[in-house]
Amino acid sequence: MQRQRSGHYQAVYKVKGKRYIAPVTFFTKGDANAWLSLRQAEILEHRWKPAPPPEPENVTFADYSSRWLVGRELSPKSLAEYHKMLNGRLAVLNTFTLDQITPSLIKAWWEDQGDKYPYARRRCYELLRAILATASRPDEDTDAPALLAANPARLSSKTLNRRRISIDSTSRGAQPRTRVQPATLQELAAIMDAMPERYRAMVLLAAWCAPRFGELTELRRRDLIITIGADGLPSSGMLHIVRAVTWPDPDTAIVKEPKTAAGVRDVAIPPHLLPMLLDHVDKWAAPGPNGLVFPSVESGGHMKHGALYKVYRRGRKVAGREDLRWHDLRHTGATMAAQAGATLAELMNRLGHSNVNAALIYQHAAAGRDAEIARRLSVMAAGVEGGRTL
Repeated sequence: MQRQRSGHYQAVYKVKGKRYIAPVTFFTKGDANAWLSLRQAEILEHRWKPAPPPEPENVTFADYSSRWLVGRELSPKSLAEYHKMLNGRLAVLNTFTLDQITPSLIKAWWEDQGDKYPYARRRCYELLRAILATASRPDEDTDAPALLAANPARLSSKTLNRRRISIDSTSRGAQPRTRVQPATLQELAAIMDAMPERYRAMVLLAAWCAPRFGELTELRRRDLIITIGADGLPSSGMLHIVRAVTWPDPDTAIVKEPKTAAGVRDVAIPPHLLPMLLDHVDKWAAPGPNGLVFPSVESGGHMKHGALYKVYRRGRKVAGREDLRWHDLRHTGATMAAQAGATLAELMNRLGHSNVNAALIYQHAAAGRDAEIARRLSVMAAGVEGGRTL
């Protein structure tokens, strides 16, 4: 007799040393014992025959993935993204039954995706792996057996990280994008100068304070805390980040709290940004304490990615950085914080990360300080014993 995690009872018995499991589970221990008593009577009267194994459920990937989505608590944005992936890159698997999805089929699907959009490709694979992982485990609520003996989505790290460069792309001198190249101060200045005035403070906050786009476009006047000194000039400032806006579809904006407690945070604003930021609020922010700091030009509501990129593309082109996505400004801010000496914990707080690995992605940028560290060590050595090399 075994009690399952669901609270149901699994009846188990042996015949000639071989173990047999009841094809169903029981709500009570008494029901399970009654069933075992019947099997014992059959064995004593030589009427017992082993029950035929249950037929495996013949379910297609399309049906199972739909059931999988229903069984999860997802934000509207995540649900929309998953539907997009299942109806897009993963739709080719819809007609296959789960047992037909083999490791070789998944590898062939992966290779067919190409390398043009590596992030989207990887996200689709991770969703596929998560769905098939659930199918590879017994159902916790019903104790139904797993639909798959093992998860067939098990591509190696070598395969997942390998990038191919086509002959056509190499002939044009194109290089694979390995990691984000942060913007320099000169590039940031060029981008800002090329943007319309109402967007300039937005560029600077994105680069120096590293908020996410949804956090930045949900900022309200009351979230911007600036202290004015005795001389009438701004002396310090803080972004109080407690919400973000997401777009599950192009016409629906949803304001929600961050996914984790780490997302709620106060981010210190570098003092040199404060005069421009105050000027921006006076000229362009929506009125009242609840007014958006960066409202949409057309509607006065939340700004969309598309509206921003209409002007941002020109700015990055002028700076010679057409590869620089808006999100890369956040990477730039994290890089500058690391180069300024921010610890891992400080980076996590500034970026709103609860995962150490996520913050470590940015800390590699601090390696650029190594030459400066070496120079300072030499300065220290020069002050010892008359500058003799030590």
